[in-house]
Amino acid sequence: MLLIDAEQVGQRVDNFLLRICKGVPKSHIYKAIRDGQVRVNKGRIQSDYRLVEGDTVRVPPFRMPAPNAPRAVPPCNFPVVFEDDALLVIDKPSGVAVHGGSGVSFGVIEQLRAARPDARLLELAHRLDRETSGLLMIAKKRSALVALHDMMREGKGRKRYLALVSGDWVNDRQHMRQPLLKWLTASGERRVRVDPTGKAAHTIISLQKRFGRYSLLEAELRTGRTHQIRVHLASAGFPIVGDDKYGPDEVRDKFTRLGFGRMFLHAYRLDIPHPLTGELLALSSPLPPECQRILSYLEKQS
Repeated sequence: MLLIDAEQVGQRVDNFLLRICKGVPKSHIYKAIRDGQVRVNKGRIQSDYRLVEGDTVRVPPFRMPAPNAPRAVPPCNFPVVFEDDALLVIDKPSGVAVHGGSGVSFGVIEQLRAARPDARLLELAHRLDRETSGLLMIAKKRSALVALHDMMREGKGRKRYLALVSGDWVNDRQHMRQPLLKWLTASGERRVRVDPTGKAAHTIISLQKRFGRYSLLEAELRTGRTHQIRVHLASAGFPIVGDDKYGPDEVRDKFTRLGFGRMFLHAYRLDIPHPLTGELLALSSPLPPECQRILSYLEKQS
């Protein structure tokens, strides 16, 4: 029987069990919840039940992997940009999902939890697309997670990205406010499009450098919609180089032949109050070497 304290308040019971029952398949945990083997305050609950301080959780015995069995999730410690007892900010590489799901068995958060088994809490404060590199915030306390979510919902702080796009961008600074709507392709893949019935979205674009047929832009998020920067830029006729969902195949193929096999979108700057102390954090991540190389190449060509 486990007693829920302040650090665990607000978590869904399924996510709580996934963290404390490391190595147990998700399907086993959800079956135990459905079958009533997991009890909160001696009563049956649904998987989306959110824990309250003082709850008692009965965790049934699960068949755990043998001690010498290989780990289901390989542990990984990513480059740390900032860390204290409440917040961790890492430099995420391109090509790594932030969490498992949708055909990905594990991501950054699962690998961090495997690498830090004694951590009481590690939760994503926001998300980056799999092919996007750069600054990613992870909360180490429930109070920090709630504060970060509140700040982002209220538009506090600044999250800025660097993007290389196809096209000769003209305006030094431009506000993009097209509403965005999620939809599914025939194959069930999630996509986003500009649509008047969608949710409000606001991106501020600032020109950094022009390379003739390509432009380096800074994109500042004022809202946090799925694929926001990618869709806003593509809808304006300036798709991000290497974007496999909203960019042309011929551009992606060209840059792949040049040795650049990713999307050029990098979360390079984060200015946000510390979620607990209020101290302003000014964090940055340099462009990855492969991005720097492609800019040098374009500079020579232009």
